[in-house]
Formats: sequence, C-alpha cells, structure tokens
Amino acid sequence: MIGWTLSGAAAAFLLIDATMKLLALPVVIKASAELGLGGVGMARGLGAVLLISTLLYLAPQTAAIGAILLTGYLGGSVITHLRVGNPLFTHALFGVYLGIVLWLGLYLRDARLRALIAPR
Repeated sequence: MIGWTLSGAAAAFLLIDATMKLLALPVVIKASAELGLGGVGMARGLGAVLLISTLLYLAPQTAAIGAILLTGYLGGSVITHLRVGNPLFTHALFGVYLGIVLWLGLYLRDARLRALIAPR
C-alpha cells in the first residue's frame, strides 16, 4: 500500500507536469526559455515523453521500463538545472528526490524488484 501511495504521488506530479507541457502553457514556455530550451515544440515533445514514461511506470507489467525511462528524463532535468546555475538543493536535485520516490515506490510494490536487489 505504501508503495502504491509513493508511486501515485510521484506519478500525479509527473502527469500534471506532462499535461502542462503538452498544453504548452505560457509558464512552461517561459521556464523552458530560462533553462535554454526551445519553445512550444520542445515543450510538447518533452510532455509526450514524460506522459508515455509515466504511464509505463504505472502499469505493473511495464513499471520497470517506465522507471528506467523516468530516471533518464529526471537526470536530464538535473543536468539542465546545474548547467544554468540554479540552486542545488531546491532545483537541481529535485529530479534526484523524485527519482528516489519513484524507485522506492516501485521497490515496495513489486516483489520481483525486491527479490532482484534485496540486501544479501
């Protein structure tokens, strides 16, 4: 139950972010420009990748591949924030924090993953 709660909370955040990117809201376009990312096409492309990866993460059969894809996506977010000099603990590492929640949620809800990486 805790695993699904963590997964759901992280996924809800990511689905909202994906929706905002797909709609190319002005706040998204402005924030993207400040990060050195280009316009509406970039926002919608990132939104599509994020939406697909998050949906894969939520489906038990594809959760591991979704988590891997989201880890890559979040890694890109971290390096983007570092590159522009955003604050470390509040901005740059937010992707790391979210990734930890994603993987912890998956670890707690998937016995196969627990068996694979259980402490020995």
